[in-house]
Amino acid sequence: MRLSTVTRTQGANAALKDGTVTPDGFTLDFEEVDPLIRAFRRMVRGLEYDVCEMAITTYLCAKEHGKPFTALPVFLVRGFHHGATVAPAGVAPKDLEGRRVGVSRGYTVTTGVWARGVLAQEHGVDLDEVTWVLSGDEHVAEYVPPPNVVPLDGDGDLGARVAAGDLAAAIGVAAPGLVPVVPDAEEAGYAALRERGHYPINHLVVVRDELLDRQPGLAGAVFAAFTEAKDRYVERLRAGAIESPTAVDRMHLRVLEITGDDPLPYGVEPNRRVLDELIDHALAQKILRRRPALDALFAGV
Repeated sequence: MRLSTVTRTQGANAALKDGTVTPDGFTLDFEEVDPLIRAFRRMVRGLEYDVCEMAITTYLCAKEHGKPFTALPVFLVRGFHHGATVAPAGVAPKDLEGRRVGVSRGYTVTTGVWARGVLAQEHGVDLDEVTWVLSGDEHVAEYVPPPNVVPLDGDGDLGARVAAGDLAAAIGVAAPGLVPVVPDAEEAGYAALRERGHYPINHLVVVRDELLDRQPGLAGAVFAAFTEAKDRYVERLRAGAIESPTAVDRMHLRVLEITGDDPLPYGVEPNRRVLDELIDHALAQKILRRRPALDALFAGV
């Protein structure tokens, strides 16, 4: 059976993309979508693919609104978001209360959820006292944000609006003269990993429910293939066999050094703590109305 599939090429899935690894009984027909967020929207709004990489908060929101696809516990993209909120030098996290803060694209964008979680959890920012100003809309059209979330009016260049003083800060942008509001942001992320196991998930993989219902072995076969491809990548990381490592490779190596363990663990159980943490943030930020049953979010593999 051939499955239309979208996933951006990266170390953890390279062996799938080049055909070295294939799911037993299935063929993944890869389509390249750039930027990848277009695929998220197409999947949420039109179910355009059989298998699709997706931002995890988009998935949580989509699932609450009844979208007919289900995730596999394949966590392709992880990272730290302590540096995602930027402002002119000298702005501290608590300074954002009572101010307008720009958000690249939608309020439910996963980077923004984790970044706001850092502001609240580690720096005591009252997120309800900030007006969040969006440069775009939501992938899940049915989602209604809280009252302190508003669209950007006029010029959509968030960096320029921060520089002009219209916005106090922005999440998910890079612009000259703007620096993270969290001091020593990169090391702060690794410190959170050491101290409380904070290791955010950004992307997972979803499959159309109609296929999961019709093909009982599909979830397990696709999960096993993604896992094998990832394991090959991690073996190369451990062996120092990656020439010209990227920033992502270097982050994975740092996580490996700190934890001594797989820097890309798949499956629900080894990720239960961080998944619960994300759901806590999504509830506190009024992205979810009710807590989902965690295990019900994932297909049995």
